[in-house]
Amino acid sequence: MPAEENSHVIDLQPIGRRVPVQAGETLLQAAQSAGVELQAVCGGTGTCGHCRIRLLAGQLSPPTLDERDHFGEDLLRAGWRLACQALARSDVTLDVPAESLTSEQRVQLESESTRVEVDGAMPRHSAESSDPQVGLAVDLGTTKLAGYLVNLESGETIAQQGLMNPQLAFGEDVISRISYATNSEECRQRLVELVRAGLNKLADALCEQTFIPRNRILRAVIAGNTAMHHLFAGLPVEQLGRAPYLPVSTLAAQMRAKQIGLELATEASVYTPPNIAGYVGGDHVAMLLGVDIENCEPPTLAIDIGTNTELTLKVNGRLLTCSCASGPAFEGAHIHQGMRAAPGAIERVQSHDGAIQFYTIDRRPPCGICGSGILDAIAVLLDAGILDARGNFRKGKQGVRVKQGVPEFVLADVRVAANGAEVTISRQDICEIQLAKAAIRAGIDVLLKAGEVEPAALKKFFIAGAFGSYLDPRSAIRIGLFPAVPVDRIQQVGNAAGLGARLMLASATKRREAEKLASSVEYIELTNHPGFHEKFVKAMVF
Repeated sequence: MPAEENSHVIDLQPIGRRVPVQAGETLLQAAQSAGVELQAVCGGTGTCGHCRIRLLAGQLSPPTLDERDHFGEDLLRAGWRLACQALARSDVTLDVPAESLTSEQRVQLESESTRVEVDGAMPRHSAESSDPQVGLAVDLGTTKLAGYLVNLESGETIAQQGLMNPQLAFGEDVISRISYATNSEECRQRLVELVRAGLNKLADALCEQTFIPRNRILRAVIAGNTAMHHLFAGLPVEQLGRAPYLPVSTLAAQMRAKQIGLELATEASVYTPPNIAGYVGGDHVAMLLGVDIENCEPPTLAIDIGTNTELTLKVNGRLLTCSCASGPAFEGAHIHQGMRAAPGAIERVQSHDGAIQFYTIDRRPPCGICGSGILDAIAVLLDAGILDARGNFRKGKQGVRVKQGVPEFVLADVRVAANGAEVTISRQDICEIQLAKAAIRAGIDVLLKAGEVEPAALKKFFIAGAFGSYLDPRSAIRIGLFPAVPVDRIQQVGNAAGLGARLMLASATKRREAEKLASSVEYIELTNHPGFHEKFVKAMVF
């Protein structure tokens, strides 16, 4: 039987890495061969129990005696297995908990400020305790949760923590989550419970850092895109999956934490900022607050890049906003050897004296490539003449080869790559980036035309979000993701949505400002905009 018929693909979430597994090879061996570092203190004998994974889809070999000893029947029925003991019987999707990895993924937490202004003094929760009164601010992302514990008396951020969104196991983008949620009420409720459990885990981690008990968290602000907001709040999402993509509610809301399963102080309240549209949510409102868009000199463009990208242009007293489905390609998904920002991911590619060089996170041997790395790589390959403007590899160029009929470029060969698993960029990878960058660029061009603004006239160009924090703006301009904006006007602001959430947490004035911002935005729906398709096709070219 041909080898490919004996092989399957394992999808490791939330890492975002897809690796082949051969017949007779354990999940642990396949992951390690691809450079994904699962813990295996016992060397894969099944005795330590550290390489725990959970089966989400597909079929595995029957549990071994070691697995039965470690888990028991209830956990085995729930899908828990040891990677060193399990064999794939089909393509499988696996949930890899953080504790099973030797190192954590990078989650963007930094922003422009660590202290926010507090509206007045907070009443003491208990005269007997010297612990500060604290609040929880969360940027509830599709991929990641970024949490901040804030002293409500001083406005100081006293702890911050990032976690992967536990819903990732059920889809990497909001469309996949919406599709899953509409399968049944049980499916929707599962996503609701997952995100609430993730928020409780985040609160636990923050409190462990500071030795402050959770019952000292007096209020929370949760800012997410519209789909994440609806799933967190327990609202229906099926209408977000079909035109005209209307949210159930666009209003700011305040609710009791215990009524929605958040284990904070007994009387703790939770505030969610207003949504703008089906695909522009409270996280974008928080981002606009975080960059202080109200006081920016126009014209100013603010963009938050993620699986869904939101953009706002301030011009002539107007705030023009749109969103585009950029997909998860910039986070490594749908890229052959793509992965999220974890140790060993190629994150930077440069050319020195004609030689292409790469740099990995934590300087580990390369095991894949993340979004900033592939953006750089494409820019370098274009400059070197290895790629043409349509994204095709030029035959005969050094590093270019054809494998199984598919052109690809070898970025890291077997001599330097983790476990000899070379890192390559295929023509299909290039196409995924073209689709993602064309969506964002077309959205930018629609806003600029609506505001009658030339790119060179922009006073400020804010880039927010995890991917936006690590990309090289020059590479983004080179491949056409961004228009030719003067680089000195581009400002990478980190997690501005997280800053906005903290501002609203500490200040009722800022909450009112956010609500005013949301109500003044003019939303442009790109799906039926007359110029969007033409701009999208044009932006496919590098």
